[in-house]
Amino acid sequence: MPEFFLELFSEEIPARMQRGAAAELERVLTAALGAISPTNVATWFGPRRIALRADVAAQVAAASSSERGPRATAPEQALTGFLRKHGATREQLRQEGDFWVLDKQTEAVSAATLIAATIPGLLRRFAWPKSMRWGGSSIFVWVRPLRRITCLLDGEIVPFDLRDGTDDGHGLASGNLTEGHRFHAPGAFVVANAAHWQSNLVARQVLVDAADRKRVIADRVAGLAAEKHLTVVDDPGLLDEVAGLVEWPVPHLGRIADEHMDLPPEVMQVSMRVNQRYFALRTADGAAAPWFAFVANIDADDHGAAIIAGNERVLRARFSDARHFWDLDRKSRLETRVPALDKVTFQAKLGTQGDRVRRLKSLAATIAETIGADPVQAARAAELAKADLVSGMVGEFPELQGVMGRYYALHDGETPAVADAVRDHYAPRGPTEPAPSAPVSIAVALADKLDQLTGFFGIGEKPTGSGDPYALRRAALGVIRLIRENGLRVHLRAILAAAAADQATVQAVFEFIGERLVVQLRADGARYDVLNAVFAAGSDDDIVRVLARTEAVAALLGTPDGANLLFAYRRAANILRIEERKDGPFNDSPDRDLFREPAEVDLDQALTTCSVVAGLLDAESYGQAMTVMAGLRPSLDAFFEKVTVNAQEPELRRNRLRLLNQVRSIMDQIADFSRIEG
Repeated sequence: MPEFFLELFSEEIPARMQRGAAAELERVLTAALGAISPTNVATWFGPRRIALRADVAAQVAAASSSERGPRATAPEQALTGFLRKHGATREQLRQEGDFWVLDKQTEAVSAATLIAATIPGLLRRFAWPKSMRWGGSSIFVWVRPLRRITCLLDGEIVPFDLRDGTDDGHGLASGNLTEGHRFHAPGAFVVANAAHWQSNLVARQVLVDAADRKRVIADRVAGLAAEKHLTVVDDPGLLDEVAGLVEWPVPHLGRIADEHMDLPPEVMQVSMRVNQRYFALRTADGAAAPWFAFVANIDADDHGAAIIAGNERVLRARFSDARHFWDLDRKSRLETRVPALDKVTFQAKLGTQGDRVRRLKSLAATIAETIGADPVQAARAAELAKADLVSGMVGEFPELQGVMGRYYALHDGETPAVADAVRDHYAPRGPTEPAPSAPVSIAVALADKLDQLTGFFGIGEKPTGSGDPYALRRAALGVIRLIRENGLRVHLRAILAAAAADQATVQAVFEFIGERLVVQLRADGARYDVLNAVFAAGSDDDIVRVLARTEAVAALLGTPDGANLLFAYRRAANILRIEERKDGPFNDSPDRDLFREPAEVDLDQALTTCSVVAGLLDAESYGQAMTVMAGLRPSLDAFFEKVTVNAQEPELRRNRLRLLNQVRSIMDQIADFSRIEG
């Protein structure tokens, strides 16, 4: 099959947009060129280009088809609309029965013709997050000025240009030229195909594959750090971004001035990352190293000496700015910043950050008493938790909220437990961040998330399928992780009641957290359907206990006895559902004098044995409770095999239905088995 190759060469594309642009190019091109069946599609992206190659059919084959139109007796307007839709004339119609029919014949179209006709309009409609116009009077826009379009089919140029009526499209037309590195290999060269393009760009010091650039950066930065017995702070996001900034990555190490080494390491790392895209390094004991790594886009003749000196000079200025905020912020105690939070809006309907702090103080103390933490320390930490939001350092680097609060709290003489809770109360903010484990930190972190959930649910701002602007799903998952990972034995509804203004909000948030727990179990590959069944069985709001019961039920269902018991339960439940519509319910105890079959007696005795299940559940002896329930299976199997439930005698029928109702009731104490899948 012929090879189709397209490269769009421009001025520097923002790193954050490159991957998405390549994916969008693949999506729109494969859809638009579907008639020539693009396969083996590959894309590339980098600072100055996005490109795509694919194998395509040589042509769109000729085809014929028939379209049935309006009835012959239809109004003239219907026929006119049909002809307009298909670009046909009345002479092309024929009558078949009661309908007009249009026979359509399309001639074969070469792949080159289809490509040339398709790409100009596609480029004009290409969806960049942000676009710009440049030079002249053309209305054509691109993320940055587009300089060249390389378009080949089997090595031959597919000719087209971007003119559109009165718009000259910046004079851009397809060709077979591209350019190498801006400084090392300026000027154009001819492209023959995708492989030729890639190999010749490497020769001209351009790595077109983002994965190759990332690998070079990661390996060489790590190697330079290792030479000084240092390690690189893991930062995948920064690595992705830097790989999108350079075409020919050349890593270097620079030295950090001694006078800045007493800055908090988090301040140094964030300042380097945000302002300069530098990599932070650590010593063997995890302390901040007096070195930083950066990546140049040129291989300098002096081995980078001038580049290193320039970057060290820039970093000194950046750290001087950070030093200013660090010294200035510590002149005021953290507690003196709390009143300023009354001027910072949290959310229009939920008041200011000051209002929120007052709620957090009360809620954190309540939670602390529940989990065995010091309520005085929890309240103090909650009072200070948001104070660093009005500090100079956090104003400059919002990523450091909480982190700076801890440093300032320690500087002011607060206890380590309080200071750590100020830092940790945002955690965990994602699946990779550890959940706090210190009691005071747990209390304040739970308070922060539960206040967020109950507050926004209370004003009707719930997540939707299309959005979660207040990160409430993340907050709910944070609550779950704090409880699960610390084994907290808490009644969640009671804590929610301390945070919420009404019972409806309590229930809504509790159900939302339950839904997130189900999602988490599904992601873990666990039996989330069993969790749903356990939740439905009662009002237990102790997540640790609910999960332990879920594990026990899942273990039971994984045995032959459990699987058969589930089948028997469903059979019993189906019979009861049908019969209850006629003359139910059947809640009374069965009359033993009406038993006619030994299987009825055996099932009744087995149910008597199972009466201990409720006590075992209360004692959290879930494994033992499941063992008792499994013992019900033989009697229940025998009952269905040997007993006719819907007997002719009404009293006998009702008695047997009462017996089945007891089966359902006892099993429903453990879980609503009707919700279990499979």
